[in-house]
Amino acid sequence: MKAYTYIEKDRFELKDKPKPALQGPKDAIVHVTLASICSSDLHIKHGSVPRAVPGITVGHEMVGIVEAVGSDVKTVSPGDRVTVNVETFCGECFFCRNGYVNNCTDPNGGWALGCRIDGGQAEYVRVPYADQGLNRIPDSVRDAQALFVGDVLATGFWATRISEIKEDDTVLIIGGGPTGICTLLCVMLKKPERIIVCEKSAQRAAFIRHNYPSVEVVPPEECLMTAQSLERGGADVVIEVAGAEDTFQLAWQCARPNAIVTVVALYDKPQILPLPDMYGKNLTFKTGGVDGCDCAQILRLIEQGKIDTTPLITHRFPLTRIEDAYRIFENKEDGVIKVAVECLH
Repeated sequence: MKAYTYIEKDRFELKDKPKPALQGPKDAIVHVTLASICSSDLHIKHGSVPRAVPGITVGHEMVGIVEAVGSDVKTVSPGDRVTVNVETFCGECFFCRNGYVNNCTDPNGGWALGCRIDGGQAEYVRVPYADQGLNRIPDSVRDAQALFVGDVLATGFWATRISEIKEDDTVLIIGGGPTGICTLLCVMLKKPERIIVCEKSAQRAAFIRHNYPSVEVVPPEECLMTAQSLERGGADVVIEVAGAEDTFQLAWQCARPNAIVTVVALYDKPQILPLPDMYGKNLTFKTGGVDGCDCAQILRLIEQGKIDTTPLITHRFPLTRIEDAYRIFENKEDGVIKVAVECLH
């Protein structure tokens, strides 16, 4: 099969690899129909993910059709259309039982697919712990509608859930890229009084204004002033998804006293928490990787028409042209938001 492979820093290649096989009774083999490219894939490419293993197939955002299952798999069967969770989790350890599936203690727990074990920018993928890692797509939901459920949409849903948003809140989302827009869609379900998105790209700002006209969009240079002009002196909730050089500092500066600052961005460099400068603000920080345990609920919301991420798919490429897809996505060319890679032929 064809599989896009991490060779070394700054080098991915589309290679021929053996089709994966079941390795244990809890595994499933999924024939990938659609995959996508995530900014985390770019972090691997540029050497910012030390735990990533050279030689692995990259990609952790995908949907497909179950081809085979191990003897202990109960929730899916061959022929089922499924989303694939970005995280591998056993469902049995302390962290899994408490919903912290990103911290699963299994050797392949957490973000494994496309990082430490072969992922899904390929024709087939092996999914360990399939009962936890796969969710059936409802018949009325198309593959494209479900493509982001297992990663960026799960991230946005989780970030929203832990941010404790109330209806009289002003919520500031820093970053209007794919994860930021998925976060926006989930924040909108909470119906806060006001939503502000900070985004530096004029194209992405225009995309948000066009598709979500009730949302205010500001550039980074106006973000702090906008936040400080709010009645409470800052946003009630700040969700930082951009991961740019100055956005961590901007996030806490834009928060009102006693606000919640939720950080789900992945940074290339360590960030400094300047405690002497923020004493008295009494901020609550919530940080870390997504806990992708809400995928079934997200699929129900999609089925009910309450979440629609299909406008984010601005480009489609076959797997044979994945190099072109990466070039456009990485360089933010041609108004790209997200790319769908068609793996089924």
